[in-house]
Amino acid sequence: MRGTARRIFSLISLGVAYVHLSVSDAVAQTYPDKPVRVLVGYTAGGATDFTARAVAQRLSELLGQQVIVVNVPGASGSIATARLAASPPDGYTLSFVTGADTIQVALRAKLPYDLERDTAPVSLIVTGAYALVVHPSVPAGNVRELIALARSHPRKLSYGSAGIGNSSHLAGELFNLLAKVSTVHVPYKGAAESVVATASGEVDMSYPSVSASLPLLNAGKLRALAVTSTKRASLLPSVPTLDEAGLPGYESSTWYGVSAPEGVSKDIVTRLNGAIARVVNTPAMKDAFGKQGLEPRTSSPDEFSALIHSEIAKNARLIRQAGVKAE
Repeated sequence: MRGTARRIFSLISLGVAYVHLSVSDAVAQTYPDKPVRVLVGYTAGGATDFTARAVAQRLSELLGQQVIVVNVPGASGSIATARLAASPPDGYTLSFVTGADTIQVALRAKLPYDLERDTAPVSLIVTGAYALVVHPSVPAGNVRELIALARSHPRKLSYGSAGIGNSSHLAGELFNLLAKVSTVHVPYKGAAESVVATASGEVDMSYPSVSASLPLLNAGKLRALAVTSTKRASLLPSVPTLDEAGLPGYESSTWYGVSAPEGVSKDIVTRLNGAIARVVNTPAMKDAFGKQGLEPRTSSPDEFSALIHSEIAKNARLIRQAGVKAE
């Protein structure tokens, strides 16, 4: 009797598994059958918004359904991420996750979500660099001279950022730690305000995206001393990396990717991952991203998950060492 019961149980289990796989496969084949929303935690017009809209337009064409970008700005992207985490796991609400999301996890103890537990990474999209730019009046022609100036005048030089806990803020704190200097952080409401403040001389330096700094660099209102990535930026090929310029081991990059709510079907994640790879790695998209100082870099869901995990740990160490506090 016991052997018979076990065989019956096994047959039932196999049947349930088969039904589950059949339903899951059917969902993947029909997905999407209505518009898909992509949440962006920043205002329209910025690099994150540009990237999201470029990808969404091509995904709409490939998937046969509208992929609509919805801007949900505030708290360095965490408002949008909270909305994603609370959304039904059906694949019809996605979000653009950025490096700043991994900073918020390390910086804020009471977020209404757990980034790793409550979201399902789909794919990395692009990576990019920041530029270390100074106002033309700053008497430093290179990074070594800037470090010497900062050491000889502690807490006299100031740097602007897009806000407390933003990636550009941590780029400045990493500079302070590795260079053993103390430049003063001045937070602004966004990246545009920060770079304009540097061009006007309100602050001495900042770490805007390469594309955001280009117009002011070309106008002579800023000087670029270095870029923050491990290799030179294609838009600023003559500008060295901070590692090359006298700060060994420095690396601070920006990145954007797509995530879904936790619990979404793996088949839907696989379908989205493949579609994103096809869209992002086309010559036209590579060219469009290149003009923004961004480099296409798609990934598997597991690779993107591993990046998020490592970035949270890295940012937690930096925040602890620098003593950064949330607003």
